[in-house]
Amino acid sequence: MPRKQRMYLAGVPAHIIQRGNNREACFYAEQDYLFYLDCLQDACERYQVAIHAYVLMTNHVHLLMTPATQEGISRVMQSLGRRYVQYINYKYRRSGTLWEGRHKASLVDAERYLLTCYRYIELNPVRANMVTHPADYRWSSFRTNAHGAPNPLITPHAVYLDQHPDQDMRQKHYQSLFKTQMDKKELQMIRTATQCSMPVGSDRFKKQIESALERTIGYAKKGRPRIREEEGLYFIS
Repeated sequence: MPRKQRMYLAGVPAHIIQRGNNREACFYAEQDYLFYLDCLQDACERYQVAIHAYVLMTNHVHLLMTPATQEGISRVMQSLGRRYVQYINYKYRRSGTLWEGRHKASLVDAERYLLTCYRYIELNPVRANMVTHPADYRWSSFRTNAHGAPNPLITPHAVYLDQHPDQDMRQKHYQSLFKTQMDKKELQMIRTATQCSMPVGSDRFKKQIESALERTIGYAKKGRPRIREEEGLYFIS
């Protein structure tokens, strides 16, 4: 079966997930997390990709990023994969693949779902029962986005900045987003979107993507059972 064509657009944020092979660990020690972040920053600067939110879990990573060019994210992930896998294989005297196939990607409708994706990503350690609050987890962007902790990797998205013109008030507003649990439908929507490489957005967002990509977003695989389309999720043909 041919690989699904990558779907990235310049200026459109994307939620990326990459998992360890067989759900095994991809980070073993503090230095591994630090090296990964260094590699990510170098690649993003080289290929003009902005990182808005991230979390590094033991066996997978989530990234929310916006490329300046259509090929930017692919190049970042390729560069990151090469450098980090070489580092891990050399350090731990292992060989073979580290990641579980290709990374998953979902375009995000910034107007409606960007901050929802911020929350989804930074709440991962809480949902995994690793911490009781996202501020207690070191390997995420929450402390930067919610409390202004210095982090050269993070570039605030315009939607994040539009919460409030004052930085302190903006951070307080952002903190308030984490005082309630995420809606279960929103959780499932984002999970399904990333797993199936579908965008999350409104009908208007769908049409904008179709126009920019010059192809249809729909159910293109003939002979497959038709899956009920849920609000905000679209298959890419």
